Amino acid sequence: MKTKWWLIALLVCLAVASLSPLASSSPDGLERVAEDKGFIDTGQEAPFQVIADYVFPGIANETLATILAGLIGTFVLFGVAYGVAWLLTLRRRELAK
Repeated sequence: MKTKWWLIALLVCLAVASLSPLASSSPDGLERVAEDKGFIDTGQEAPFQVIADYVFPGIANETLATILAGLIGTFVLFGVAYGVAWLLTLRRRELAK
């Protein structure tokens, strides 16, 4: 595993997670279609929510709370992906012996 590519990927993901809440206040494409077609109210809640509505609890500024939730989600997902890649690399090395 080349560490520099993982770091570049992490930095890009963090930049996107930080800037995306500032991009547009309009609803996303799926939400917009549901509003236009009149079935937005038929949606069901998720069975569980880690960070509800992508807003980190306890922070009054909604934009900052959304950015923080995105950054935490990025770190968690990156950690899982990096861990899986590390385990696969370790296993491949053991099989090559």
